[in-house]
Amino acid sequence: MRIVIARCTVDYAGRLSAHLPEAKRLLLVKSDGSVSIHADDRAYKPLNWMSPPCTLKEADGEQDGRTQWTVTNKAGERLVITLLEIEHDSSHDLGVDPGLQKDGVEAHLQELLAEQIETLGSGWTLVRREYPTAIGPVDIMARDAAGAHVAVEIKRRGEIDGVEQLTRYLDLLNRDPLLAPVRGVFAAQEIKPQARTLAADRGIECAVLDYEVLRGMDDPSARLF
Repeated sequence: MRIVIARCTVDYAGRLSAHLPEAKRLLLVKSDGSVSIHADDRAYKPLNWMSPPCTLKEADGEQDGRTQWTVTNKAGERLVITLLEIEHDSSHDLGVDPGLQKDGVEAHLQELLAEQIETLGSGWTLVRREYPTAIGPVDIMARDAAGAHVAVEIKRRGEIDGVEQLTRYLDLLNRDPLLAPVRGVFAAQEIKPQARTLAADRGIECAVLDYEVLRGMDDPSARLF
């Protein structure tokens, strides 16, 4: 991870345009290629960001001494960060993160869904739970009735962060010619509208799970959207 504290301006050009005027900000460049810009408030939420896969090109101004980062994603959207004054610039190797330990409900949902994988579709088969990747395990890897791979991420409450997590897994898995194409299913007991919208934009299906039903209180079922 690269950590930069700098006075900068930020311009985004894509499906819309946005501008952040000059101010001191925290810039994070992660090993997965993502770039995010943070202020000293708003909790964890960045002011702007670019999700992987994307490329970062750095250029120094010959006359004004400014440094410019141009971050471009596969859709051609650009995030241009002009660094006017750099106060801190360091890189750190965080290693492989073991991932978030799921609470009892999420862990049990994963176990139950793996046992009843046809809940997500007739003819589906389980490949394995906790399918390993370089950035952490995918909750469930399955095959649909046509034999195509499907990565399933399970949450108790489905929010935007979970969709982003599954997006990163899918990007990595689809680089493997033995697996690709891999599609994604975001499964949760409750899925927030913003998460559902983002999932649709990323081509990810959503499945609402009924915990009591999966436990055997009724016929197992989930609703795919």
